[in-house]
Amino acid sequence: MNTEKLIAILRQIAEKIQEEKDFLTELDNVIGDGDHGINLARGFQEVEKKLDTFAQMEPADVLKQTGMTLVSTVGGASGPLYGTAFMKAGMALKGKEEIHMPDFLEAFQLAIDGVQMRGKSTKGEKTMLDAMIPAKEAIQAQWEQEASPEHVKDAFQAGIKAAEEGVEYTKTIAATKGRASYLGERSIGHQDPGATSFTMMLEVIGGAL
Repeated sequence: MNTEKLIAILRQIAEKIQEEKDFLTELDNVIGDGDHGINLARGFQEVEKKLDTFAQMEPADVLKQTGMTLVSTVGGASGPLYGTAFMKAGMALKGKEEIHMPDFLEAFQLAIDGVQMRGKSTKGEKTMLDAMIPAKEAIQAQWEQEASPEHVKDAFQAGIKAAEEGVEYTKTIAATKGRASYLGERSIGHQDPGATSFTMMLEVIGGAL
């Protein structure tokens, strides 16, 4: 994946979030502030406006600028969390003109680390990490079995499946982080909006690759 491909993927992510804005907000209405989809769509609209100016950048700087834009334009918790994820991912790619699977996995791990640090959270607390961590582990495990370009699709399919299962898992647990934690046991039965939006993004990446 080079800068041109990365920009195309970010454009598709922006379009996907816009399409799913109402659904994500509806999920957040039940257990959060009711603004996840609205805020995320606004942030990615701002990213989309800047994509043409990213064309001469390295992938690392594209991700850094994307993250900074999300932090400055997305309200609530999701702006700092997604912004940090993109900026940390960019740090793993410094100096690289192309992103290969080992680079992606390193960037993905740094993104997870950033979300954990910023959100002071871990897997099992009904957050986006319940989709992110299983997805990364599944992609890596599949890739280590068959590390060749023709098996990139298989690795991403494994990751997407794990993320989707992670979203389902969030329905079975009580939230202990964020606004949803105020509901305690009443948050059980509802899927986490952040885990859902992350899974949508991963589906876009997998489809594009």
